Amino acid sequence: MRIQIVLISVLLASCSNFSSYLPTFTSYKVEIRQGNLITQEMRDKLKLGMTQMQVKAILGAPLINDPYHANRWDYLYRLEQRGKVVENQRLTLYVEHNARPSIDDATPRQPTAISSQEESNGKN
Repeated sequence: MRIQIVLISVLLASCSNFSSYLPTFTSYKVEIRQGNLITQEMRDKLKLGMTQMQVKAILGAPLINDPYHANRWDYLYRLEQRGKVVENQRLTLYVEHNARPSIDDATPRQPTAISSQEESNGKN
């Protein structure tokens, strides 16, 4: 009789959602930061006509320095937390004759607090 009660209890418990009450164990995933983090303030400091040295002083050395495209500087940044990409940035500068004439920025610009205040003042 006891064996039958234990067997029926185990079968009923296996059909229930009892696993939601137990703690689940997952493997630890390391936070991975790769590349050059370029903040909005750093992007705002870039101006046309700056020399390569001035650009390197603001942004640092480029992550990718292609010998076949010496006039192209790539700044990449990627942040992974718990195995998922949280942030992904890409900034490409095309440098010609020691000046920075163009930017290819794949990261959307974030509105600053000053510009959002100006917009709210203009609406009133």
